[in-house]
Amino acid sequence: MSKLNVDTPSTHSAASAPEHIAIIMDGNGRWAKQRGLPRIAGHRAGAESVRRTVDACKSLGVKYLTLYAFSSENWNRPESEVKALMQLLERFLKEKTKEMMKQNVRLNAIGRINMLPEKTRKQLELAIETTKDNTDLTLNLALSYGGREEIVDATRSIAEKAINGEIDPAAIDNSTITKYLYTSEQPDPCLLIRTSGELRLSNFLLWQLSYAEIVILDKFWPDFTEADLIDAVTHFSGRQRRFGAL
Repeated sequence: MSKLNVDTPSTHSAASAPEHIAIIMDGNGRWAKQRGLPRIAGHRAGAESVRRTVDACKSLGVKYLTLYAFSSENWNRPESEVKALMQLLERFLKEKTKEMMKQNVRLNAIGRINMLPEKTRKQLELAIETTKDNTDLTLNLALSYGGREEIVDATRSIAEKAINGEIDPAAIDNSTITKYLYTSEQPDPCLLIRTSGELRLSNFLLWQLSYAEIVILDKFWPDFTEADLIDAVTHFSGRQRRFGAL
């Protein structure tokens, strides 16, 4: 795990870009507080960072980008903030679906999506359906998502299959668990980026991040730039990934 100097952007070749990047987009509220603004202003600014990051990933040749947009714990925030976040998500989806079509970006969602408000869920489903055949970049939005909850859901599905005689319990292994995760058809992230300087996973992709390289940035998500992404990718490309071997 490394912290980067965010003041010295690096140059980078797309050839060494990781296939899958995951980002914990942290610090929207603190960004707003520093400026004497309401928290929702930080979330709006964070949405613009999402746009920049998608553009940068496209340029670098990244194939999968997973963004921690709304955690299972975020439901415990004040009702007014949750409502504003859902409205912001709806607006983002309405405005960006055409742009994703032009960019050949496929939208996907992971998490307990059934917990989203009906209007928000329908807008999300429409965006996913509209972009389903795009192939350049898959953008995963982790919504109502928790890593522990994901493993619980996978375990429950496997148990049901075992009860029905479709799975031999003795044959369950790592690949079995992976098959029943929300990200079952995608490679695990190679690189995790977290903004705001916090040093924790916050219940994000606990299974999938087992071997990911981790980069922490001491800046809030609304201030995240293309140069920051390039720096993180450059740092990643310089690491030796041994996966437990010598």
